[in-house]
Amino acid sequence: MVKYRIGIDVGGTTTTIAIGNDAREVVQVSEQFESRTAEGPQSTAQAILDQIETHLGALGGSTDQIVDVGLATPGPATLDGVLLNTPNLPPKLWDNFPFRATLEEKIRDWSPRASVHYIGDGQAAAYGEYSIRSGAFTWERVGPMASGPTQLSSLFMLIVGTGLGGGQVQDGRVVRGKEGRAGHAGHVLLPPYAFRYEHDQQLRVGNAMCTAESAISLTGLTHQLGYRLTLPEWSDHPLNAAEGSTRDKAKTLRGLAAKGDPLALELFDDQARALGITLLDLNYIGDFDLLIIGGGVCDLSADVKARYKRIAEEAYHEHALDGFRNLDCLEFSSCGDESPVIGALAFAYTMAL
Repeated sequence: MVKYRIGIDVGGTTTTIAIGNDAREVVQVSEQFESRTAEGPQSTAQAILDQIETHLGALGGSTDQIVDVGLATPGPATLDGVLLNTPNLPPKLWDNFPFRATLEEKIRDWSPRASVHYIGDGQAAAYGEYSIRSGAFTWERVGPMASGPTQLSSLFMLIVGTGLGGGQVQDGRVVRGKEGRAGHAGHVLLPPYAFRYEHDQQLRVGNAMCTAESAISLTGLTHQLGYRLTLPEWSDHPLNAAEGSTRDKAKTLRGLAAKGDPLALELFDDQARALGITLLDLNYIGDFDLLIIGGGVCDLSADVKARYKRIAEEAYHEHALDGFRNLDCLEFSSCGDESPVIGALAFAYTMAL
């Protein structure tokens, strides 16, 4: 009888599950479905269980064939999956809630020996990318990797979103850290020359300014756009007359960049430059085989994406010590938004060893 492993990526708004078989093939990845986090952890758990049952049934399987589950959520959280005031989950319902243990208890009603293993979502994204690129798992949607090192044992991945997440793999294993907090790249401090204007340095993220997240995130873009629109050279820009908040306007920049809008391109150029410097800082510590760009920037138009990658690589090589200039290139994520759920699935196999 086939045994199945499940990967789960819980977000504040949507959740995704993935299913793998004994041959380490990704055989099913769900569409995103509503997390129901505003209703509390029990409702989220039930939404997940419903999707698992539906998708296993579509494969001709049943819930008693589940042997291990990997669970990824936003942090902060403990190593055992107790969520700690996670920003995009309602704190009154979720703070200090043992979500991993709760989900495991429910899944064991189906399959008494099944275990649920917790991993942070940034770490999961990096591990998912590694698992596919290294050939440890196969996924028909991605296919074999045509670029990158032939013998892959390490990588660091930056995930650009509302904030800036990260995760690393060393010697083929995901790095979690003493308290499960490894990979918090958004809080790395950047030099002033990583920012175009002094104003751009002044966005406070956590307890600091001049952070990577203040330069490379939707939050950072919003801060920078608001200032740009006050400058004389952009006084006639259409966004000054557009309705909505500055954050709403920042969400339109991807589409504007695809049309060649000079302000949108300048902002993404600045972000790419800061990203290249951030990846250099991280590579000084880890000496990785591969550096990966993930998150929303993977959905830039082809021309803008190529420009973004080129500028990030130029910034990396401009400031790198000679011994670190041999990195061939940066790579965009091969798994896109599914990297965390693939990583959660891979983690289920790893923890079962």
